[in-house]
Amino acid sequence: MNQHQGRCDLHTHSQASDGMQSPADNVKLAKRKGLSAVALTDHDTVAGAAEAQRAGEAFDITVVAGVEISTRAGDKDIHVLGYYINTEDELFLQRLRGLREAREDRNHLIIGRLQELGLDISWQDVLDELGRPLEPDESIGRPHMADVLVKKGYAVDMRDAFDRYLAEGRPGFVSVPRVTPKDACEWIRAAGGAAVIAHPGLYQDDELVRAIIADCLPDGIEVFHSDHGPQEERRYSEMAREYDLIETGGSDYHGERQGVVFHGDLGSRTVSVDVLDQLQAAVQSRR
Repeated sequence: MNQHQGRCDLHTHSQASDGMQSPADNVKLAKRKGLSAVALTDHDTVAGAAEAQRAGEAFDITVVAGVEISTRAGDKDIHVLGYYINTEDELFLQRLRGLREAREDRNHLIIGRLQELGLDISWQDVLDELGRPLEPDESIGRPHMADVLVKKGYAVDMRDAFDRYLAEGRPGFVSVPRVTPKDACEWIRAAGGAAVIAHPGLYQDDELVRAIIADCLPDGIEVFHSDHGPQEERRYSEMAREYDLIETGGSDYHGERQGVVFHGDLGSRTVSVDVLDQLQAAVQSRR
């Protein structure tokens, strides 16, 4: 029996944000791995949703339209996942557009910081490294800058680029004003979706996670993630039960950069397709 039958990966990224593959290629890969469903959760954009849905129909695999919204709380970047959103909701699209504009402002500030450090990198270098025109509503993130840093010899690989320059607390990191997790949860619910706190283990502050849950009342929490070990999985599974949250999970697949897959290979972290029913039930309960 296929080990992925009845399983789904609810956290993947495509070229519409900072992934390496097209939305259709992500769906095709999920089908090849034997998954029953996959979610596309690009950063601050749903530009790849339609292509992913078409691929789902072509490859006979369930595709969930999702998003990952960048927020700020407790001096940390907090990400909120949205599932089953109406990707044609004009107010939601307008809100995402505002987030991408803030992201672009931050990107230019990061480039400026790196130049101040004496690094030969420009915004045009980042665009050129894409190898294709930037499509409308797509977003560029730090991994794109990391690619240029590696190509120019300033870092060994993407992880090294983040550790040296781009991660929080490093000299190239820039934080711009962002919406709160509560804003993101409300936006997702207003667009007909279910809101989930992403990869809580990355924040290294469970009291902050609890405060966010109490303030935002999300539908779920991402218990299973490529950067969560067994201890984190147990801890956040207990937290999910404590707050009556849906336990979601996914690889946070971004594709392969410099021969390394970030954060994990598609399908390396999965949950039962029963979770999709739970997310849909949460959405239906508000209608």
